[in-house]
Amino acid sequence: MSTNNVVAWFEIPSSDFDRAVGFYEKVFAKTLKREAMGPLKMAVFPYQQPGVSGAVVNGAPYEPGQTRGTVIYIDCDGQLDAVLGRVKGAGGEIVFPKTELPGMGAYAHILDSEGNRVGLHSL
Repeated sequence: MSTNNVVAWFEIPSSDFDRAVGFYEKVFAKTLKREAMGPLKMAVFPYQQPGVSGAVVNGAPYEPGQTRGTVIYIDCDGQLDAVLGRVKGAGGEIVFPKTELPGMGAYAHILDSEGNRVGLHSL
């Protein structure tokens, strides 16, 4: 099935799965669906078909880090300020503050509880 989305799926590495899942559940105020794919643990972000989603993952070969790999952007559904307000209390850090994108919303970068750099975007 083809979609108009450029991103099909994303995976955020974790070294401490429960801590990482707790971080994202607290920051986004949503419950992630925990699953096992063989030896790999994953917690899937909520989504509606045919939407795009992703998961926090734990297991080989995944390794968290802020200077490796691609920065993914998670949609904050118009709630960027509220999401950023929960980052520190959930064990993360804002490393690039909210920045306006004229006509395209705003974005920011955070470090999650595992040290991954993650982008946040909101219209």
